[in-house]
Amino acid sequence: MPIVTYILRDGERREIDVPAGTSVMEAAIHNNVRGIDAECGGCLSCATCHVYVDASSAAEIPSPDDSELELLDGVAAERRPESRLSCQLVVMPAMHGLVVQIPPKQG
Repeated sequence: MPIVTYILRDGERREIDVPAGTSVMEAAIHNNVRGIDAECGGCLSCATCHVYVDASSAAEIPSPDDSELELLDGVAAERRPESRLSCQLVVMPAMHGLVVQIPPKQG
C-alpha cells in the first residue's frame, strides 16, 4: 500500500498506509488525522480539506481541474501554488511517499 505522510499543524508527522483508490481526505478521516475537516464529505463543495502538497511529491499527482481551482480561491488559510483539496487526491501506487501539510486553519 502507498504511504502518505501528513504533517500536522504542530509539526508532528503521521505516516499512513493508504489503499490505492482512496482519497487523501478519506484516509485522514478514517485515521483521525486532525485538521482536515471535510465538511462536505468529499463532494468538492467546501474546501475544508485543503492541504499543501510537498514539492517532492507534486510530480506524482495529476493537476487540479477547474472546479478544484475555483474552490481553492476560497480556502481559509493562505493559498499557495502547492495548495490542493485532499478530497481530489486519489492515492495510486505511484504516489507512494506523498507528503501533505495541513494548513493552520480550514474554515
